[in-house]
Amino acid sequence: MTEKYSTKSNSYLMPCFLVLLQGLLYGLGDPISKEAYDVMPVYALLSIRYLLALLLLFLFAGRRIVKGLKGCSPRDWLLPSICMGGAYLAGNIALQLTAATSVAFLRSLSTVMTPLLALLVYKRKLGRKHILIQIMVIFGLYLLCGLGGLSGFGAGELFALLSALLLAGSLVFGENALDRVDSVTLSAMQTSSSVIMAFVCAAVFDGGFHLELVTPKIGGIIVYLSVCCTIAGYVFQNAALAKISSRTVALLQCFCPVMTAFFSFIILGERLALPGVIGACIILGCVAAETIIGD
Repeated sequence: MTEKYSTKSNSYLMPCFLVLLQGLLYGLGDPISKEAYDVMPVYALLSIRYLLALLLLFLFAGRRIVKGLKGCSPRDWLLPSICMGGAYLAGNIALQLTAATSVAFLRSLSTVMTPLLALLVYKRKLGRKHILIQIMVIFGLYLLCGLGGLSGFGAGELFALLSALLLAGSLVFGENALDRVDSVTLSAMQTSSSVIMAFVCAAVFDGGFHLELVTPKIGGIIVYLSVCCTIAGYVFQNAALAKISSRTVALLQCFCPVMTAFFSFIILGERLALPGVIGACIILGCVAAETIIGD
C-alpha cells in the first residue's frame, strides 16, 4: 500500500496515538479480565460485555451505523468482523488458561503475521527498513515470553497464538474494508460478530449467562471492558487503519503487552525476570522507531 500520510504530519501521528491508547486500555483490561474469570465463566462474561457494547454503540451512533450499512455490502465487513470476534474470543479463553502477560506477548505475534498475511493475500511487500524492526520485535517477544519468567507452553498459549492469527486477519482485511465501510460501522459489525460467537459458546459450554454472579466489582469490570476495550478499542483500531497501514498498526500494538506486564505486576503480582524487562524495552524501542519511520 502506498504511504497514506506523511510521518511528519499530525494526521499520521494521531492514528499512531490511537493505537498506543488502545494498548494502554487493553493493558489494564487483560489482568482485570483474568480476575473476573475467577468468578464468572468466560463466555457468559463475554456475552454480557459485547452485548452491552453493541447496545451502547447503537444508542449513541445508531443512525451513522444504519447509514453506513446501507452504503456497503455485507462482504465488505463480514471477514474482518469474523476475524475480530474470533481474535478476542480466543484471547479471552487464553486469559482463563494462562498468565495474562504470556497471553499479551503471544497475541502480539500478530505484528509478524500481519505483513506476511498482507503479502500472501494482497501481494503487499515489506520494505527492508521494516524487516529489521520486525526481527527485533520477535527477539523482544522471545525475551519476554520465553525467558521472562512466565508460564510454559500449553492450551492457553495455543489460544493466544490463534488470537494473534485472527487479529492479523482483522487488521489486513479491515484495512481493505475501510475503503468502503465507515470505521464506526465496521466496529459495530465486529462487535455484533463478537456477541454472536460469545452467546453461542455461553449457551453450549457455560450453560447460560449466570447473571447471579455479577457482583458490583464484576459489573464494574464488565463496564470497563465494554466501553474502553470493546467500543473504544475497536473504534480506535479502525480509525487508525483508515489512516496508516495494517503492518504499522500491528507493530504499534506491541505496546499492549508492555502495558499488560505493568498492570499484571500491580494487580496480579505477575513478575518479569531481567530478560523480560530487556525484551519490554526492546519492544518499546521498536514501537518508537516504527512511529518515526512510518509507512
